[in-house]
Formats: sequence, C-alpha cells, structure tokens
Amino acid sequence: MTARARPESRDGGQAAALMVVMLLVLTVMVAATVEIGRFLDESARARTAADAAALAGAAAGRAEAAALAAANGGVLLSYAEQEADGGADALIVTVAVQVGRASQTARAERLVEWTAPPDATHN
Repeated sequence: MTARARPESRDGGQAAALMVVMLLVLTVMVAATVEIGRFLDESARARTAADAAALAGAAAGRAEAAALAAANGGVLLSYAEQEADGGADALIVTVAVQVGRASQTARAERLVEWTAPPDATHN
C-alpha cells in the first residue's frame, strides 16, 4: 500500500478574520449605545432645567428663569411671556433650554386669584 498525502486545508485563518469583524461590529454597537445614552441623559436634564426655568420665570421673571436654567446645567435659549385669558393677573411663560446637544421647551402659568380677607368677627 502506498501512502497518500493529505490535501492541505484552505480553511486556515477564517475564524480569526470572522472574530475581527465581530469585534468591530460589537465596538460600533457599544459606541452607538453610549452616544444614545448620553443624548437621552442630556435630554432628561434639559427637560428638568426647562421645567424649573419656566416655573421660576412665571414666579419671578426672565432673570430668575436664566439663573435656574444655569443652575441645572443649561442655557436659556428663549423666554416669552403672554397674558392668559384670566386677565391681567394671569401670565403664561414659555422657555426653551439647551443642555449639551439637547434642547427642551416648557410652559408655566401664574394665576393670582384675589380673595377678600376673612371677616375678623368670625374667628
């Protein structure tokens, strides 16, 4: 019997190439997840800053709105006041705040209702 030589395998190294491709795909997915997480975090912080700025603006004006936006890590992009249907004592404040790459808007209403003081004779 004569011994036959085994044919040489041409499959060598394919696992390494596949592993490199899979690691690249995984790296891109992790980087995308981190970026999306950062954006969602900035968006949530912008929402908080906008809500706080709108409430402060309705209570004390533009300067307080800007100060509260800055205290929450944001920048006041716009501030608008308008009278509400309730009359001169009703005010609607709309603000836009940016934190990082995310911006959010919020509205707050101030309504002052005047009531007569309680009668001193009815304690």
